[in-house]
Amino acid sequence: MQRQFDDLVLGSIELFCLAAELGSFTLAATSASVTPAAVSRAVARLEERLGVRLFVRTTRQIRLTDAGRSYFEHCRQALAQLVDAEREATGQQTTPAGVLRISMPTPYGHGRVLPLIAEYRMRYPDVTVEVHLSNRNIDFAEEGFDLAIRGRAPRDSGLIARKLEDAELVVVASPAYLKRAGTPITPDDLARHDCIQYELPSNGRNIAWSFMRDGESVEVMTGGGYGSSGDVLAGVTLARHGAGLFQTYRFTVAQDLNDGMLVEVLREFGGCTRPFILLYPHARHVSSRVRTFVDFLMEKLHA
Repeated sequence: MQRQFDDLVLGSIELFCLAAELGSFTLAATSASVTPAAVSRAVARLEERLGVRLFVRTTRQIRLTDAGRSYFEHCRQALAQLVDAEREATGQQTTPAGVLRISMPTPYGHGRVLPLIAEYRMRYPDVTVEVHLSNRNIDFAEEGFDLAIRGRAPRDSGLIARKLEDAELVVVASPAYLKRAGTPITPDDLARHDCIQYELPSNGRNIAWSFMRDGESVEVMTGGGYGSSGDVLAGVTLARHGAGLFQTYRFTVAQDLNDGMLVEVLREFGGCTRPFILLYPHARHVSSRVRTFVDFLMEKLHA
């Protein structure tokens, strides 16, 4: 294989990543025990090699350009893989370490994963966990994520998909709303109720509500004067304060149901579920922090 990077270039990449992480040439220089001028020369060397600007510089601060941000995410991931490879080769990889970046939907993060993070770090204290809560699909390579949790497996064959669980759906409302509007007995009654809408991020359409009828799953389009997008928990808050009925995951309203803040309705037509899938890129050498976190979530959540 032809050599692409000499020692000077590799050193420049490390100094560039330090400057990007710390937001300062001076802090990067202190961390690396070199001068700020050496960091500046390293960045200039890379910019000349790539033919793009990596930082916007002012007298007070530095800021990554769009090209610099993309280059940084790739370089950070590559350097982390080199560290993992060395640890594995020397037998140190038995102790997971480094930064683990995870993207997951807001309700699943709050309701299922975030409560478990502290337990994972008690097992593996050398791992730093960065959590990104969002319902949008992420690009692993461009954004530097190690893992993602989504509601469906993507078509990308470059990703490993493992189901964590099938989360049960329930329809809920506040006691005040039910006293005012009455309790629906069948899904057909929803046409006469305020049903809080949730817009799918993927297509901008309101999501249908799911019910079991005669042993089969059916979808019902509902309507109402309230809508939300981007965060399912907004619908829960609206329902809690009497806005109307809302279909959501049982784990997001379990405490409210126990406390009487919300009441489950249409239980006879319940039982529908939606999956949550754990995704991560195919790799010849999966880092120990990714491997241990995958095993941990499968242990805790796999149905």
